[in-house]
Amino acid sequence: MKHGKKYVTAAKEVDRATYYETADAISVVKKTATAKFDETVEVHIRTGCDGRHAEQQIRGAVVLPNGTGKTVKVLVFAKGDKLNEAEAAGADYVGGDELIPKIQNDGWLDFDVVVATPDMMGVVGRLGKVLGPKGLMPNPKAGTVTMDVTKAINDIKAGKIEYRLDKSNIIHCPIGKASFTEEQLNENMNALMEAIVKARPSALKGQYLKSITLATTMGPGVRVSTAKY
Repeated sequence: MKHGKKYVTAAKEVDRATYYETADAISVVKKTATAKFDETVEVHIRTGCDGRHAEQQIRGAVVLPNGTGKTVKVLVFAKGDKLNEAEAAGADYVGGDELIPKIQNDGWLDFDVVVATPDMMGVVGRLGKVLGPKGLMPNPKAGTVTMDVTKAINDIKAGKIEYRLDKSNIIHCPIGKASFTEEQLNENMNALMEAIVKARPSALKGQYLKSITLATTMGPGVRVSTAKY
């Protein structure tokens, strides 16, 4: 794979043989952010889990202390009083059955997170084939199936992110933007790692965190030492 000049220059900042401490890795990652837009800083965690076994699945959510730097659009499925509550809490879109054809047939997906009250999951379930593959399906573990829609919306708007294993047993999460200070990124990274360490499946034998890599949207990966976690 051929990389552009900017990537090649940025890659020179990274010592491929080194496993950096978190703070040092963040410092290096910020130096490699050379794109014209404010790049997202992402962490990729390779685990020793086998997601094919239900008891080794990892899924949850954490509120990053400094947010993600992204404006998140929230869609809430609710009815009755909960519709008004969701609107008052700042949901971008609120509705029920009438939204199904709009999403299913018109391909409307102008939202980042879907929240649903438990009594609406029968309706939302019909969108499984559309929302599931995009990771948008509400889930109790992520706090997106709840009667407390105000708290769910406030948490999401404050910088709540979801973490889960992908098919290759890796967790990919944003921890902020390249424009964040090193301290902000460090706090976010620590909050995420604390949640992921706590989420270690009890059924897992052997090494949990195999490798951690930090990278910006367009930049090279920086390897982080797993020792402190």
